[in-house]
Amino acid sequence: MIVFLRVTTVLILSYLVGSIPSGWIIVKIANGKDVRRVESGRTGGTNAMRAAGWLAGGLTGLADVLKGVATGLIVSWLFPDSTWLRVFAALAAVWGHNHSIFLFERTPSGKINLRGGAGGATVLGGAIALWPQIWLIILPLSSLVFLLSGYASLTTISLAFFAIVIFSYRFIIGIGPWEYIIYGVLAELTVLWALRPNLKRLKDGTERIAGPSANWIKKSIQKASSNQHIF
Repeated sequence: MIVFLRVTTVLILSYLVGSIPSGWIIVKIANGKDVRRVESGRTGGTNAMRAAGWLAGGLTGLADVLKGVATGLIVSWLFPDSTWLRVFAALAAVWGHNHSIFLFERTPSGKINLRGGAGGATVLGGAIALWPQIWLIILPLSSLVFLLSGYASLTTISLAFFAIVIFSYRFIIGIGPWEYIIYGVLAELTVLWALRPNLKRLKDGTERIAGPSANWIKKSIQKASSNQHIF
């Protein structure tokens, strides 16, 4: 019974920490806007940037990463020897970020809606909680994805993808537990579910391009389109 209570406490605390609506709070402080009423309506760093600028977006991203990192401290405090609990505590923070109890809404039809983000930054934080050095690999790789593609959604997806690859490699060479691979897979599925509208826009070619490469990518697409018309 005591073990059950400790496990439940870890998961609930991890979910509640993940639920802290960093983007909503930061944007409110920055300019009084409700980030849920801006663009995608998500509370992550990308939408916070749209609502209140680069600084607000950066601070939101950092805060969301720290929510995932915090789960490692929670598990170490109450259940330090459980690999599985580390995995599901990190996932609970991601689920809390994507479906925050603090952003509870009831739709006109009476349906309960828990708003949040897509989970990318918190996925990174959860991965750091499992293996602290992973950010040294994931951040440069995901930054490269953003620079080359210009799509924030693909960058978000890449965070969990690279976690899968890194944790798989560490397991294969015998220096990491296989359970961490499960974290990467479930985190990726969670992110993909949250980004369903973005995936549809990517398929349709209407997803917004951002970042330093945006103009170059737009010109390349326009050039390719004009060449098709010629032939």
